[in-house]
Amino acid sequence: MKTILIPTDFSENAWNAIEYAVTLFDAVPCNYCILHVGSLSESSVRGNSFSFPKEKLHPSIRAKIKMLFERIERLTCNKKHRFTALQEYGNFIQIVRKTVDVKHIDLIVMGTTGASGLKASIVGSNTGDVITKVACNVLVVPEKAEVEIPTEIGFPTDFNSFYTHSILEGISAAMQLTKANLRVLNVSGVDEHLTEIQEQHQEYLFDYLHETFPERNTFHTLTHIGIVEAIQLFVEAGNINLIVMAAKHLNFLQQILFDTTIEKISFQTKIPLLVLHE
Repeated sequence: MKTILIPTDFSENAWNAIEYAVTLFDAVPCNYCILHVGSLSESSVRGNSFSFPKEKLHPSIRAKIKMLFERIERLTCNKKHRFTALQEYGNFIQIVRKTVDVKHIDLIVMGTTGASGLKASIVGSNTGDVITKVACNVLVVPEKAEVEIPTEIGFPTDFNSFYTHSILEGISAAMQLTKANLRVLNVSGVDEHLTEIQEQHQEYLFDYLHETFPERNTFHTLTHIGIVEAIQLFVEAGNINLIVMAAKHLNFLQQILFDTTIEKISFQTKIPLLVLHE
């Protein structure tokens, strides 16, 4: 059984992350930990698959969590989905780290509203901090993401890093869960060629994918274009509806998520991003 952590501030954006996660793991037994950093309250909701914090807290939060769980009840009828409300006080990242450790979290799912202008990063500060500071796989669900099972997964990479077992396992899990195809994208500059070590990493990934998922993967290269623009073209041309990246590919992540000099483009506000940690 998978254990999934979904932080919430009770916004529609946070709800979108819950709805996406429940849809994605519809056929998988899951424990969902719905975390609000602040004061959550105890509430009673019909059904024994829901549990709540025991602390008596502020009535307004009690009402919000009650409404949220009633909304979740209407969303899913899977008897193997269990939902627990968690409340904590203090630093958001420290609390998430502690929860990941104590609850043995397999995946964090977070909603994000995207950038609000040229000076804003693509993801909110909490989401960005979770991606970079918490050693757990993170699924980022943008504000305009459609709630659907992905059919085409994009994997942008520069082939500079070796693909460890945990990264390959994360890619495999995504492909098994969704039954999607994997499209590997390498972005190269003008007159750039793969080094010997990059070629080795590419060959290793190629062999792994063709052994485990034959006929469900392809490799692509785009040149003379920036990373963000290349991914945008790739997403549009290949109908990509999930992007997977390794957390250690900081060059890619920084340009895609935290570059404050670029305008938002559609894949950043529509396409979920799965960040895999080692």
